[in-house]
Amino acid sequence: MADPYHNNIYHQGDGDSYGTYGQGGQDGYGYQTDYPPQEDDAASDVTEGHDEEDQMYEGEYQGIPHPDEVKAARRAARAKARTMADGVSDQEELAEQYEDIMEDCGHGKLQWTLFVVLGLALMADSVECFVVALVLPSAEKDMCLSHAEKGMLGLIVFLGMMFGAFIWGGLADKVGRRKCLIIVLAMNCISAFFSSFAQGYGFFLFFRLFSGIGIGGSVPIVYAYFSEFLQMDKRGEHLSWLCMFWMMGGIYASFTAWGIIPRYGWGFSMGTEFQFHSWRVFVLVCALPAIAAFLGLMFMPESPRFLLENAKHDEAWMILKQVHDTNWRARGEPERVFTVTQIKTPKTQEDEFIEIQTATGTAFQRWVVRTLTLTKLVMKNVLSLLGRDLRLATLLMAIIWFTMAFSFYGLSVWFPDMIKHLQHEEYESKVKVFNREKVEQFHFNFSLENQVHKEGEYINDKFINIEMKSVKFEDSLFVDCYFEDIRSTDTIFENCTIRSTVFYDTDLYEEKFIDCTLENVTFLHNKKGCHLDNEEENDVLIYLVSFLGSLAVLPGNIISALFMDKIGRIKIIGGSMLISAGCTFFLFLSFSQAVIIAWQCLFCGVSVAAWNGIQVITVELYPNWSTAFGVLNAICKFAAILGSSIFASFVGITKVIPILLSFVALVAGGVLALKLPETREKVLL
Repeated sequence: MADPYHNNIYHQGDGDSYGTYGQGGQDGYGYQTDYPPQEDDAASDVTEGHDEEDQMYEGEYQGIPHPDEVKAARRAARAKARTMADGVSDQEELAEQYEDIMEDCGHGKLQWTLFVVLGLALMADSVECFVVALVLPSAEKDMCLSHAEKGMLGLIVFLGMMFGAFIWGGLADKVGRRKCLIIVLAMNCISAFFSSFAQGYGFFLFFRLFSGIGIGGSVPIVYAYFSEFLQMDKRGEHLSWLCMFWMMGGIYASFTAWGIIPRYGWGFSMGTEFQFHSWRVFVLVCALPAIAAFLGLMFMPESPRFLLENAKHDEAWMILKQVHDTNWRARGEPERVFTVTQIKTPKTQEDEFIEIQTATGTAFQRWVVRTLTLTKLVMKNVLSLLGRDLRLATLLMAIIWFTMAFSFYGLSVWFPDMIKHLQHEEYESKVKVFNREKVEQFHFNFSLENQVHKEGEYINDKFINIEMKSVKFEDSLFVDCYFEDIRSTDTIFENCTIRSTVFYDTDLYEEKFIDCTLENVTFLHNKKGCHLDNEEENDVLIYLVSFLGSLAVLPGNIISALFMDKIGRIKIIGGSMLISAGCTFFLFLSFSQAVIIAWQCLFCGVSVAAWNGIQVITVELYPNWSTAFGVLNAICKFAAILGSSIFASFVGITKVIPILLSFVALVAGGVLALKLPETREKVLL
């Protein structure tokens, strides 16, 4: 009996710089579209009992072309375009052949498994964006954070992501998708662990920065990695479905925050120097998606396209065969044979240089040569984005990424800050004012909240075991008073005179006495640290806003995924950004918390389609996908830092400037997006 697998025998060509698999086919690729003939008695058990009529294509009578006919027509069109072209580069030749291979491998079990694993990595990036905002109300009390320190903590993650995207995006094109993604996920997991135990602000800030540098590289790698396992007609849709994991990350973060942080008993302490409160447990739980993705990647193959680009023919061929066999076996057709017999891939001069230079010298010298060469290659890829052919596209994409991120992240900060501002205004409207009260020999054993005491006199009074929240004493006199076991929040003494008074075991430090006269005043055993009021500070509304904002993008995700390949990337991006710009004018009607939440959901639901389109087209426009994605994603994170800082500064001052800024940015980005070339019929170069 003839061996049906005779075409899989690998032959290495001599004296040639190309890896060769068997003999070339008629089209010059050595790629066979017909499967080897089998004898009648060689049929597999899967097809046994089926005659030819059972195998007839069911859409034949409806005039629907067979998928194999569509596939053959696409290949013929691409072959015709190649013959009409003046010259075809090796890279273009590889891109065409690789597309043919992925079409024959099909979309099946391996892609769906990789979809879940990479989705978890994308989910980890989303969680990282939410974690600081969700723990900040608790962490600021636990670590005694000032307003400046809170602002820095909120921005440091995006700063780390900006550097991480640039560094790891470039390295992934030269070191490998899988290897770099494993490293960045490991960095995120380790940083999350240490930051949850960090007691000081400095260490916590450092580990969040390190975590951002790690997880910031996941986004450019994930999209480049997954796109290299997709055929052209599946790419836009499935990359858009992958974006849904970013939404799931926001839902996961807000839901777990609501379930963990208010449970203040979920922690432990070791004396007064080490406290592990519930918000620290939440930081640990947020690392679970990264841990799951890290473990899943242990069982995933490297991108075969990356291996081919780096002249690793044998490994690439084995992985492509694995993809083919896994998918067709899962479909119940294990008898399908991987018929690739030749993959033509040029060996680059850089690879030869590395091989020559690293073959001699000490281990340190070899490491230096590899590092310097790798740095040069990465920077060469970065500079290629400004080359003659890509300069205009890079400029347009940079502006589109910047304007979208500036508006989206700016408004993402503005929405919850406006809600807090409205809450604060409502709280202040209920303030109780006491004028010229005189209290002598009285024992205050009840809490004071949201009060202002002006020109009061307190003679021989005792304030013992009470809480003071948002209390202000102005132009008041305290004589022979005694304060013990006081826990305060936003409490100050301004222009007061205090005589012969003792403060014992309180958190009323001297800096809380503004322009006060202190005569014979004693401070004993002041409380250390800040004291978290669980019931009051952990407002469920914070988690609700985050949850609803994440859930609202579901309709936009579904619509963009279904229509990405039908109407094109350009119309999706431009239409979504222009509609989002129109939605910003509704923000002038933001007079209540419920209305702000509604506008936030509307804006997020509309703008997510633009995000999906931007990420898809970034992969398809450039030959060095991961590098380009990393550079543009770094620009995105810079815009996020700028937008969130500017928009937050206008909260409580005016709504006009943030709304106009977001409107102008979105309109400019949407109009420019319509100038981009359409890429849905383009093979990955």
